[in-house]
Amino acid sequence: MERARQMVSSGSPLEPQIGFSRAIRKGKHVAVAGTAPIGDDGTTVGQGDVYAQTVRCLDIAEAALKEAGASLEDVVRTRIMLTDVTRWKEAARAHGERFASVRPACTFVEVPRFIDAGWLVELELDAIVD
Repeated sequence: MERARQMVSSGSPLEPQIGFSRAIRKGKHVAVAGTAPIGDDGTTVGQGDVYAQTVRCLDIAEAALKEAGASLEDVVRTRIMLTDVTRWKEAARAHGERFASVRPACTFVEVPRFIDAGWLVELELDAIVD
C-alpha cells in the first residue's frame, strides 16, 4: 500500500510563496530540497567557512529526514553545490563525517551563486526507507 504524500516544513515563509517543502516523503522515497546554511535566527551560519556551512546544511537536512521518518542511513544520493568547487574538500570533510559508513552516491557541482551571496554551499539528499 502506497503511503500518502507527507510534506515536511522548515517553517520558512518562502515555502508557500515559492511552492516548496523542505522535504517530501512519498511511500519509501524521501527527497530533501536544496538546503542552505541558515541559522535558527535566519542569518547565514559560518560566514566564509565551507566546512561550517556544510555541517549546518547537513544538520537541517538530517532533521527533515527524521521528521519524514528517515535517517542518514537511508540516504542513497547527495548533491553538493558550491560557489567555488576548488573548496570541495572542505565540504567533503563534513560529508564524510556523516556518511563514511553509508556512502551514498554523491555529486559535487559548481554554481555561480545562491540566493544569498554569503552562502558558499547548498545540498540536497534523496533517501529510500526500508
